Amino acid sequence: MIKKIGGVAIITKNRNKTAYEASEYIAKILSRKNIKVSSIPPFETSNSKNSCSTFTSLVNEIDLIIALGGDGTTLRAFRFHPSDIPVFSINVGGTRGILSEVKLDQIDYSIDAILNGNYYYDERIRIQASSSDKFFLPALNDILIFRTNLTNTPTLTIKFRDGTISQRMDGILVSTSTGSTGHSISLGGPVLHEELNCLIINPIASLNKLPSIIIPPEEIEIYSNHQINLIIDGQDKFLIEENDPIKITRFPINARFIRLRKRGFRQLEKLGF
Repeated sequence: MIKKIGGVAIITKNRNKTAYEASEYIAKILSRKNIKVSSIPPFETSNSKNSCSTFTSLVNEIDLIIALGGDGTTLRAFRFHPSDIPVFSINVGGTRGILSEVKLDQIDYSIDAILNGNYYYDERIRIQASSSDKFFLPALNDILIFRTNLTNTPTLTIKFRDGTISQRMDGILVSTSTGSTGHSISLGGPVLHEELNCLIINPIASLNKLPSIIIPPEEIEIYSNHQINLIIDGQDKFLIEENDPIKITRFPINARFIRLRKRGFRQLEKLGF
């Protein structure tokens, strides 16, 4: 169902002049159409009635988030507000922009298309880690569990359904289909079509060369006999004590992108094939 856009939040790549200028340009377009605008980082528009503020101040009035930057900025946008508010990603200063829909020179066309309802929703599953009753923000791409002590290799235990595997290894990467083109592919994992609802478990430098496995998006439980780091989407890091169970489950709310056209091999195209 296409929703009329009444409020927009703009999240911009840090310390990138081109992205800042693009965000101000978009804000002026939206303000002229009486659309409320908020931004990270905050800035002022020439229209005082629709001046920009912090993201959280207008969160209940936001219908769309525009991410200006690379994939890291898009991932950050989804973590700022883990609801089903859709994100439209514009590649500004990103290396490949695998998650983005358009490039900088397509801003005017894209804003017109969105405001006229010429778009569709692209939903992706997310995953969430918890440990000792603490729930972390959801991940769109992946959750990495990696050793903190570089001289002692931990034994990691993976529990899924009624099966258990224990191996000495450096770490484990649990990836979604969306994240299959991120860290997962560098570990030799497969590229999965982004609409598949499944997970990839990628062992990292396991002693007995444990292979990757694709599983349904159900609960995974992981233990380590040493302290380990838990890293969400390659950006947020948390220390987990030895033998504390880590549970990884499907997040109940899907991530939602705004797309302007459908592509059969989006991920391969973005990788340059």
